[in-house]
Amino acid sequence: MKTLPKPGTIAFAREYFTHRDPDVLAVLRRSSVGIAGAGGLGSNVAVALARAGVGRLVIADFDRIEPSNLNRQQYFLDQVGERKVVALRESLLAVNPYSLYEIHDVRINRRNAATVFARVDILVEAFDKAAAKEMLIEASLARFPGRPIVAASGLAGYGRNRKIHTRRLGNLYICGDESSQCPKGISPMAPRVALVAAMQANLVVELLVKMRGRHVQGQ
Repeated sequence: MKTLPKPGTIAFAREYFTHRDPDVLAVLRRSSVGIAGAGGLGSNVAVALARAGVGRLVIADFDRIEPSNLNRQQYFLDQVGERKVVALRESLLAVNPYSLYEIHDVRINRRNAATVFARVDILVEAFDKAAAKEMLIEASLARFPGRPIVAASGLAGYGRNRKIHTRRLGNLYICGDESSQCPKGISPMAPRVALVAAMQANLVVELLVKMRGRHVQGQ
């Protein structure tokens, strides 16, 4: 039986990053991604990008974890009541301790969005409400017109995989079906939320490689 290296050792770090595409990993390790919102979309996007090896994640949310969040968000029973960004950082460190997780326990608005997400290569919009989504997209494109923003729209219900797509409008990318909405009092379900979040994270990786990986094959 193979003896596994102990966590925290150089040998463990080598094992952790084995079986990766070294060129893609090199791009991700020197990249920074902002995630606005740490709910169903944001927490799933963060876990996916941490596992992929993105070197720095900047995550902002002002909320606490509630029992009802556990149906679709990357949190656990013993984290209920904690600040979302604090609990998410703990979970991300348990998944990948080799990246930096900068958290901001604030409500993002037009005034602070540019400051919180000033030093990121790509911004992920992961809010629940349409007004907050619109505010962030407008603020980001106005302040950083050349920076991609990966947003989500339409992830309610279940099934209908063929309706989910990605649409590009300049430097704005929208993932989802762009139409479905939950009835009042009904939350989105984990499968469709995770599917759209995975699309966002996958697109982020693709964009980072295109932006920063000039010598990566298969772009």
